[in-house]
Amino acid sequence: MPITITMPALSPTMTEGTLAKWLVKEGDTVSSGDIMAEIETDKATMEVEAVDEGVIGRILVNEGTENVAVNAPIAVLLEEDEDAAALDSFTPAGGPAPAAEPAAPAAEPAAAAPAAAPAPAAQPTNGARVFASPLAKRMAQQAGLDIAAIAGSGPNGRVVKSDIEAALAAPRAAAAPAAAPAATPPAPAARPAAPVTADYEELPLNSMGKTIARRMTESKQTVPHFYLTIDCEIDNLLALRKDLNSRSDDYKVSVNDFVIRAAALALQKHPEVNSQFAETSILRHNRVDISVAVAIDGGLITPIVRDADRKGLATIANEMKDLAARARDLKLMPEEFQGGTFSISNLGMFGIDEFVAVINPPQAGILATGTGKQKPVVKDGAVAVATVMTCTLSGDHRVYGGAEGARFLADFRQLIEDPITMLL
Repeated sequence: MPITITMPALSPTMTEGTLAKWLVKEGDTVSSGDIMAEIETDKATMEVEAVDEGVIGRILVNEGTENVAVNAPIAVLLEEDEDAAALDSFTPAGGPAPAAEPAAPAAEPAAAAPAAAPAPAAQPTNGARVFASPLAKRMAQQAGLDIAAIAGSGPNGRVVKSDIEAALAAPRAAAAPAAAPAATPPAPAARPAAPVTADYEELPLNSMGKTIARRMTESKQTVPHFYLTIDCEIDNLLALRKDLNSRSDDYKVSVNDFVIRAAALALQKHPEVNSQFAETSILRHNRVDISVAVAIDGGLITPIVRDADRKGLATIANEMKDLAARARDLKLMPEEFQGGTFSISNLGMFGIDEFVAVINPPQAGILATGTGKQKPVVKDGAVAVATVMTCTLSGDHRVYGGAEGARFLADFRQLIEDPITMLL
């Protein structure tokens, strides 16, 4: 009996994903452990392995399809000694299988006579019987094409991107079905749309963009933020960093690595900041897991340095180098970017003097650090020049108050300005 392959849940919070790419095609033989597809979640692109052995009998969801629900059928696998005929009476568990039934009778009238053309034309009235990828639907709508009049080349007659491109490349051929009175209105409808779309480019949000938009909106609407800013002199830190990096090629410690280490040690002394709000209680974490914001194409991701208070600078530096590289390639595992207890966002490398960051719930704090900049400071009654880094703590006022946040920042600054103490 054929086996239904479903959209996997690649993280505890995943409800849907994008089928980014198929690495197999219908007729290919797969064994347990073979990579079949790449699934794009809100934070990473992950490979999906085959669990069973067999032959790919039918692909139900085209690559590039967005918002595929977890556990929805995406393909059908034929077991050993089964042939394609086994698919005729097989219904994949979950839903898309009914799409295969209308597709079969539709093929016969199409071959019998051109009179079959009105049948697809009637489908747009309810929209449910037009089988097309989201991208194809969007392209057809923007171009003013009647998608029901376009023959699909995808699985089960599904209309895909290449079908829309072919229809656009052959406007004369597409005009024939449009001769019917019912198809006439779309043509003028497309013309007024042209000047509008010429003024801007519509860039659909990917899964990551949608998640960032939703979570940041929720954070600002539901979390009572307060902000504390402090200046740290980092000349001693820069000198120590230069000295440490000259001693070995096994690591290259950055200013951000010092910030991670200092924040972790300060959190160890101030566990109230290393906590989260839980409606009827406060959860105080026993571990210090620092989420570090990394900018990637289309958004950002926060890989986590676990137990940062128990790791030295060299270890933190090497971990962050590896995590940041894999984050930019969208190759992190869910456990590597989910579950941190406090966040750090550093825009100093972009020349930003200071900024305020948005808390990433359920965490109760995020530290925003700017660039080191030479400024006049007063020391022992005299004006001197020092390299100053401005840091701003965004705190959740439901979890701790300004006094607790200020004490945390005071200890953080002491570690930054006397960095040798981080090595003890």
